[in-house]
Amino acid sequence: MIVSNEKMSSEQTREILEKYDREARYRTFKGFLARIVAAIAITFSVFQIYTAAFGVLDAMIQRSVHLAFGFSLIFLLYPASKKWSREKLHWFDLLLAIIAPLTTIYVVANYKELVLRAGTVTSLDLIVGLLGIALVLEAARRVVGLPISVVAICFILYALYGRYIPGILAHRGVSFQRLVGHLFYTTEGIFGIPLGVSSTFVFLFILLGAFLERTGLGQLFIDLANALAGWATGGPAKVAVFSSGMMGMISGSSVANVVGTGTFTIPMMKKLGYKPEFAGAVEATASTGGQLMPPIMGAAAFLMAEFTGIAYSKIIVSAAIPAALYYFGVWMGVHWEAKKLGLRGLSKEELPKMKKVLMERGHLLFPLVAIIYLLVTGFTPMKAALYAIVFSVASSLIRKSTRIKFSDIPAALEAGARGALSVVAATACAGIIIGVVTLTGIGLKLGTALVDLAGGNLLITLFFTMLTSLVLGMGVPTTANYVITSTIAAPALLRLGVPILPAHMFAFYFGIIADVTPPVALAAMAGAGIARANPMRTGLTASRLAIAAFLVPYAFVLSPQLLLVKVSNPLEVIWPAFTCAVGLFTLSGGLAGYLFGNLAAWERLLYGLGGVLLVEPRRTTDLIGFGLIVLAFLLQRVRMRLTKKS
Repeated sequence: MIVSNEKMSSEQTREILEKYDREARYRTFKGFLARIVAAIAITFSVFQIYTAAFGVLDAMIQRSVHLAFGFSLIFLLYPASKKWSREKLHWFDLLLAIIAPLTTIYVVANYKELVLRAGTVTSLDLIVGLLGIALVLEAARRVVGLPISVVAICFILYALYGRYIPGILAHRGVSFQRLVGHLFYTTEGIFGIPLGVSSTFVFLFILLGAFLERTGLGQLFIDLANALAGWATGGPAKVAVFSSGMMGMISGSSVANVVGTGTFTIPMMKKLGYKPEFAGAVEATASTGGQLMPPIMGAAAFLMAEFTGIAYSKIIVSAAIPAALYYFGVWMGVHWEAKKLGLRGLSKEELPKMKKVLMERGHLLFPLVAIIYLLVTGFTPMKAALYAIVFSVASSLIRKSTRIKFSDIPAALEAGARGALSVVAATACAGIIIGVVTLTGIGLKLGTALVDLAGGNLLITLFFTMLTSLVLGMGVPTTANYVITSTIAAPALLRLGVPILPAHMFAFYFGIIADVTPPVALAAMAGAGIARANPMRTGLTASRLAIAAFLVPYAFVLSPQLLLVKVSNPLEVIWPAFTCAVGLFTLSGGLAGYLFGNLAAWERLLYGLGGVLLVEPRRTTDLIGFGLIVLAFLLQRVRMRLTKKS
């Protein structure tokens, strides 16, 4: 495979990752402290594997131990201030790394008494609980960012002082003791469903990703993508779409995925002739979409399974068509841009041979095949992930060239625990938000207010939900974004007759696509950093390429059959999927300014408008959409003939 001389050094890559991914700004210890951190992280992973294999503990205990490990590692690895050393441990962080786990160990040690007291909070409970809540907020600030902590604090203030708010948002009031007890000593708050999902399914899938990376699966994806699409029009860009989409399944972070695969794909795209902004945007869009791609979706998908009561195996099947439409839209955007610029693919001499790649490393795909089989045949996500970890190690041993070393196993265990820290912090903090929602009923109230504001109109309600999710996505990670949006908007959509899965999937999609939506667009900013491009232009280009993600959610709400909901015959799925695909085909060409030839302004408008109407799954809009596309095509043919004659 070709390697560009523009390939970035590991130091430059690390700098970009730290700039746009807060989770990457951790301390790097040497010697004794490095061994201590490794020991805690490995023990954390072993605990999770043990409980997955031999049975999960009582919910409160499992989640408390999970958070205790998370607390220790977060306060050891992430300094309180940017000014503090990344190589030395500050005494204050050491103090918090000791005190924070004690607050959750207090819950484990007094579990029976807390259950028997049934909500009665003693003075000691109050002190420990208050300290625990404060430490959750601080841990989330360090790993995830200040916005999520600010949002959680606003919810706490609402719980305490909401009785004084006039109008529909007022509630009867919550005492300080009751609030602390509810948030820290029940499974309705910090130790609620989000942290429960983190302590079971999500951790195992993150750990699986760490093992798969050690086996070299990422490089296999890149080589397969090169063999499949490297020769095609605009080859390197299509390689980026394919490889980053696959890598996104085993990487929980859009930014980390951009940096991981972008250091290879972006220089290749630039060398072929793509503008830097476009190269960075392609990588950002493809990497972000990885969280939409089954079988291993973003962490919020596991939360969706818990919130909706729908099995994760059914969710990944339902998500398949929208994910395929998303990547089809990105693929076509890349294709038309390459056609417009006259960019060809790489020569066969520069590309790996498909047969050789599969013969040498195809067995590394076994764990992914296994996890799909296990999920479809009824295994729980946790068991499926556990067995897939075993398969990943076993499959790597088939050939000597792919065999992981014994030292790679503890390294993967440590990497898995480190990779889970942002999810631990985000889900614990999200638990505060959910706790206030269940205690005050604000979710239903906000949902009612949202419907009233939209005048009961479904499309306007969907638009407000989209805006809420995109704004939250500027500072809140996908998991917390989904928690907040689903608790506010999902009830509103349900009131308007939307089935539960499309309502939640709508919030899930826009929580993810916020990573490529300006002005923040962290994934696009990371792509711009690697491509040495203008960040805002890269973000805008990424939004254009990701147009499917802005339209497809509306399509599956209006036509739930795209999610395989309420299907009575196959045509109900095939027709809306077909019209969406045709709509994205023409819309991407209209946005690029090229569709079987360069387009005039009015042709772009007609193709684009026709494409949007086809994505909306109604017969009337389909007929108008097809009519506009045919009209645009005829006008384009006439113009091209007149141009040739002149």
